[in-house]
Amino acid sequence: MLLRRLISSTRICAKYSTETKNAIATALYNLHVKEGGKMVNFAGYYLPVQYNDLSITNSHLHTRKNASLFDVSHMLQTEITGNHCVEFFEELCTADIAGMHNGAATLTVFTNDKGGILDDLIVTKVNDSHLYVVSNANRKEQDQKLIMNAFNKFKNLEMDSNINIRFYDPSERSLIALQGPKSAQVLQGITNVNLSELYFMHSTLANISDVDGCRITRCGYTGEDGFEISIPSRKVTDIVETLLKNDTVRLAGLGARDSLRLEAGLCLYGNDITEQTTPVEATLTWLIAKRRRGLGNFLGAQTILAQIKDGCQRKRVGLLLESGPPARHNAPIFNSEGNKQIGMVTSGCPGPSIGRNIAMGYVSTEFSKIGTNLKLKVREKMYDTIVTKMPFVKANYYNKPK
Repeated sequence: MLLRRLISSTRICAKYSTETKNAIATALYNLHVKEGGKMVNFAGYYLPVQYNDLSITNSHLHTRKNASLFDVSHMLQTEITGNHCVEFFEELCTADIAGMHNGAATLTVFTNDKGGILDDLIVTKVNDSHLYVVSNANRKEQDQKLIMNAFNKFKNLEMDSNINIRFYDPSERSLIALQGPKSAQVLQGITNVNLSELYFMHSTLANISDVDGCRITRCGYTGEDGFEISIPSRKVTDIVETLLKNDTVRLAGLGARDSLRLEAGLCLYGNDITEQTTPVEATLTWLIAKRRRGLGNFLGAQTILAQIKDGCQRKRVGLLLESGPPARHNAPIFNSEGNKQIGMVTSGCPGPSIGRNIAMGYVSTEFSKIGTNLKLKVREKMYDTIVTKMPFVKANYYNKPK
């Protein structure tokens, strides 16, 4: 029953389809099929939702205790090089890239003129003239258009700029995520990088299993220690097969990735954050860097800075259900008496690590305080829930000692 509920919830949260016509195969497609992957269409790509030998729940728990390997090659990888590339990219996002040291990475957002989130992404400052960016597959066309439109405007203003932009196709470069407390131990055995000196949200070029030109970034979307690894696609299957020789590593699919990221309190674009959601409403105010707030030189600054100063009418919250089935995307949230709707669920599923159904959603700010009792309407019945601090499980990132 738990597995069936989790699969159903993931279909709603992750917005995938079993209709695979016109989907694009990643370089790991044949390996997924050989290993019993149940392939679905996610953001236009063939990806496994789970594997025949491991349920989504067991895959989720394996990641929390050992190490799991996810194919995330559908994500858009972009390299931006040349003079003024930092200045150029800051016009698109809210991060203080100029203030980052070389090799550091940060989560940031593209915003529109109303303060809405166009996409969330990770940008790595390789150096002052080189950025590496990973953004969402389902925003690929929009992000490429956004970047190129900004580029065309920028190059007309900066006559000495020699910026080059390269969008990688999955046939050129693949991206895998090795996640879990044993991931560093596993990866260390096949790379020339000293991983004990590579901290959370830092990135470096590496040789992995005798393959040059790989990029290791210590990050991931599970709340666990782990790495996202960019690999030349012609070599990705060899590297994955080498990693799988370690008994602690198992392949994992979209189902486990979705429940892991929800337990970690992380947003899914298109559900938890959209063009109609501001970073302040999404409790992502920290993505608006201090220097950028002072300058106010990003799209939507007027709206976002006003919300930072004066507050906003709704906020993203975590919800822990007392009983009943998991809440689905768009499930109504009511006050404690159940007579007034005050919000909607954006993501929800069973939380295998805590044995409870969890959700996140938006409520009127007056109901957003941790410990507030509310009700959820699921399958036309009311169930008790409580506003809960996120993440739902403790984050285990490998941070630099203070």
